[in-house]
Amino acid sequence: MGAGVIQGGGDGGRRQRRRSRRSSPMSEINVTPFVDVMMVLLIIFMVAAPLSIVGVPVELPETAATALPGDEEEPLTVTVTNDGRVMIQETEVEVAALVTRLQAIAAERNSNKIFLRADGRNDWNRVAMIMGLLNAGGFSDIGLVTDTMPMDGADG
Repeated sequence: MGAGVIQGGGDGGRRQRRRSRRSSPMSEINVTPFVDVMMVLLIIFMVAAPLSIVGVPVELPETAATALPGDEEEPLTVTVTNDGRVMIQETEVEVAALVTRLQAIAAERNSNKIFLRADGRNDWNRVAMIMGLLNAGGFSDIGLVTDTMPMDGADG
């Protein structure tokens, strides 16, 4: 911001006034880029949210039971697929090594709660055997995960 000398001319200084009006600082904030960024972030989170669900596909049986209350610790989930594979979270585990893996996990966790997701087409004996192995692995609070059944389809 230097000082300058205005020379008198035929326009009476009008040119200087016009220039100062055009080069005056803009006092408004352009929020359009901020809105664009927020919309992109919203779309990213909307696409990524469904991907955070446990990814082993099974057809859960339907019941009229209500959902269990959540904990502060991430729930441990064991899944029994229709073809008999057993998975802890998303990692496949041999049935013979299930108890030792669960004992190691139980030593690091605060709660003894575990969720069992079993495909509805599984043999009940297989599911009961896995429940016994979960108990032997140190988890006594076993929750069976099911889908909710519509109330009008309940057998009376």
